[in-house]
Amino acid sequence: MIVSVHYIYRKLIMRFLILFAVSVFFANIVKAQTAILYNYEGTFDDATFSVEGAILGKGLVIDHISHTGDMLSRTANDVGSDIEIFKSADIFLFCSAAISRKVMEANPLNIAHCPYNIFVFENDNGVHIGHRSYPDGPMQIVHELLTDIISQALDF
Repeated sequence: MIVSVHYIYRKLIMRFLILFAVSVFFANIVKAQTAILYNYEGTFDDATFSVEGAILGKGLVIDHISHTGDMLSRTANDVGSDIEIFKSADIFLFCSAAISRKVMEANPLNIAHCPYNIFVFENDNGVHIGHRSYPDGPMQIVHELLTDIISQALDF
């Protein structure tokens, strides 16, 4: 059986394109799962107080505070683990009506990023404050808001 060079060339190009598309897809998944992290010089309680004050100081309402560290500690034995992930960890969930409207008018699928959150945790490396990273485009407004809130909390 004779196989033409043209056939082999097309097959290689198709494989390359498929590999490229899969690589781009997974690169975006990894990028979407990254977080921006800041070190906090102080206690966990001071950090949570500062974050709460900075959020409220922007005129925003905190919808919920998730005590993630407590939940992980409380359920460790139930899931067969003895690993301490955090000494403490809280997540503040909140929204800005003005910013949310702006980013969702630009793309209704930006609803996936709401509510916004800022997390505070303490581990063996200290106390940290952070937020998830957001895609380029309209969601950078949210990134700026969260960065400003955290900056105020760090200076509190």
